[in-house]
Amino acid sequence: MATRLMMLLGMIALCMSGVAGQYNYDEVLEKSILFYEAERSGDLPANNRIPYRGDSALGDQGNQGQDLTGGWYDAGDHVKFGFPMAFATTTLAWGILEFRDGYEAAGQYNLALDSIRWTLNYFLKAHVSDNEFYGQVGDANTDHAYWGRPEDMTMERPAWSISPSAPGSDLAAETAAALAAGYLVFRDSDAAFANNLLAHSRTLYDFALNNRGIYSQSISNAAGFYASSAYEDELAWGAAWLYRATEEQEYLDRAYEFGTTTNTAWAYDWNEKIVGYQLLLTTSAGQTDFLPRVENFLRNWFPGGSVQYTPLGLAWLAQWGPNRYAANAAFIALVSAKYNILASESEQFARSQIHYMLGDAGRSYVVGFGNNPPQQPHHRSSSCPDQPAECDWDEFNQPGPNYQILYGALVGGPDQNDQFEDLRSDYIRNEVANDYNAGFQGAVAGLRAIQLRDGK
Repeated sequence: MATRLMMLLGMIALCMSGVAGQYNYDEVLEKSILFYEAERSGDLPANNRIPYRGDSALGDQGNQGQDLTGGWYDAGDHVKFGFPMAFATTTLAWGILEFRDGYEAAGQYNLALDSIRWTLNYFLKAHVSDNEFYGQVGDANTDHAYWGRPEDMTMERPAWSISPSAPGSDLAAETAAALAAGYLVFRDSDAAFANNLLAHSRTLYDFALNNRGIYSQSISNAAGFYASSAYEDELAWGAAWLYRATEEQEYLDRAYEFGTTTNTAWAYDWNEKIVGYQLLLTTSAGQTDFLPRVENFLRNWFPGGSVQYTPLGLAWLAQWGPNRYAANAAFIALVSAKYNILASESEQFARSQIHYMLGDAGRSYVVGFGNNPPQQPHHRSSSCPDQPAECDWDEFNQPGPNYQILYGALVGGPDQNDQFEDLRSDYIRNEVANDYNAGFQGAVAGLRAIQLRDGK
């Protein structure tokens, strides 16, 4: 018992000191942005920086032939799932807004803008009319039966949309949030683009509000992968972002109508935005009704709270993507700290979690960065040799490292005892995804901003 108590006290001290390792945040930001470039679908730009990637899925289209090229592939597969893609874009935009100085100090600000412009443009394409939005391209089951390059795909890629007869308030409102956040990012540098984003955000939010329903009940192909549990949190989240963008009272009223001042969030992720809108309304709208819930969320994640910790210090919430959950909580903590919400504890917690992923636990969980990083992420295109060599399930089964380095990708993470095996076949621990890197990247930018503040 005494030994166990000493281990716990030591782990808490390490987590709350958050300074076990010193890491190059500029390099991490650079490589995380490269990960998103590796996930690009469509007609790649002339300045494409991923040598093993080329144009792909150029035939993606809607049921009336609408152009649906572009966007990001979701993870190690080649499906374009709109719901997590929109969440990742919103979260990345939020990090750019809050920690611009961190991005600028790293020399990555313009590249970060280019990164989210890619998906924002895709969302504009996917919003084919006021009351129709395409939320998925590619049959997930057919896609997952294929192992190879996206450039070599030959299967049919059907597209599914939401509409008044097949509603998806959660998908539409999350995308409205992404577009409103994008408006705030671009309004000073590209007013025409920003104004177009805001116009589509308003229309999509109205569509979400007036046509209630859960998107994964309308797009059933998504249900086995990104099933949504509710739409009220996205209606509050979208309204909160539109209020930040416009300061129009209608959106604040909607945020209160659909938001909760009494419930504390379990996590911040693609499915649950509760602490997101609670924090956004507290910090950008001065709505202190939500502050106690934000503080409760943070305390749940701090050592001694309801979230369990691994022996080496990762706040471990769930088996699938524990690094993602801890990184997202770290991002929420750093935005909170910026606005003096449990600032000292929040910074220490966030630093400890991000540093765990960068190497404090004895290994890096970021591909191509640090000590002993993952070499076999569950990711098709990076597993393939240089063209024109064939790539199929033989590459999935080969025991060596992926042929290409998927720089910057955060893998799912260890079990609750810090155990991790670097296996391509382990699509739980070695998965990568758009939403895994979003909060992580924002948190790293936040830590870089803290270095600037502290004169480091």
